[in-house]
Amino acid sequence: MAKRVFAPRHYDRLESMATLVDACFERAADERVDQLAKADIIVSTWGMPRVDEAFLERTPRLRALFYAAGSVKGFVTDALFERGITLSSAAPANAIPVAEYTVAAIILSNKRFWALMRHRRGEAGLPEEVPGNYRRTVGVIAASMVGREVIRLLRGYDLEVLLYDPWVGEEEARRLGVTKVELPELMERSDVVSLHAPNLPSLRHMINGPLLSRMKDGATFINTARGALVDEEALLAELKSGRIWAVLDVTDPEPPVEGSPLYTLPNVIYTPHIAGSMHQECHRMADFALDELDRYLRGEPLRNAIQREALARLA
Repeated sequence: MAKRVFAPRHYDRLESMATLVDACFERAADERVDQLAKADIIVSTWGMPRVDEAFLERTPRLRALFYAAGSVKGFVTDALFERGITLSSAAPANAIPVAEYTVAAIILSNKRFWALMRHRRGEAGLPEEVPGNYRRTVGVIAASMVGREVIRLLRGYDLEVLLYDPWVGEEEARRLGVTKVELPELMERSDVVSLHAPNLPSLRHMINGPLLSRMKDGATFINTARGALVDEEALLAELKSGRIWAVLDVTDPEPPVEGSPLYTLPNVIYTPHIAGSMHQECHRMADFALDELDRYLRGEPLRNAIQREALARLA
């Protein structure tokens, strides 16, 4: 995994900032206990071992961990925070390609691009109407890192943006340039609905049949968050009716089971979880992590320090 994220220039930069005691370690790091014991700082990415009491016993000098990827929930434990270890993740960097994918899907959906693709293949006639993107309404569900980046990118378009997020107040919504509404109203008014909520147990199937039934005929539902947030059976029922469109980068399960209608329905665009950082985009996460390390060494505030109390609301 490290080879996907860290290019040679990143190792060169690290060596200019600190003494490297180990260029790369994977999960099976038992043979590298001596190197870990020397580390004051760890820079890691996907595949980071769980930072529990046992791990911390092997890293008595550890003061900071910089994670060149998104969610830290797979490896963080209370022990890390109890030791007072500084933690930062490159989630803001990973949010950028997801938001770019989302905005592209929004713009193309309003241009009826997916229907035009079917026409070109001889599968359907030309759509009767191509509404375009002038004064259309986009609903953003959750002002997460991705949601906020989507909102920022949409400022360049003549679109009305609605936001549902119970953690965002009216004043913050005004600063973001969006109209805060409740979820049912967002579903009813939006020409495109884009889901960006965190994958938390309490939010499982937050998008259900009654909400999906409120969507306009011809509207598009986009999910680049997690499949478990959506009642897939309810979504399939709406899609089979032909009433709405969907652009899905995530499903539940993932990938869809063999024979799932999501593979063949003409009003579904399915991509295999490619919205996040891919190939060259992964280097942006390494850049972010090393920028955070540089701030830490200079005694400057971090851009994305992870606090213990924030974990409950993080994906």
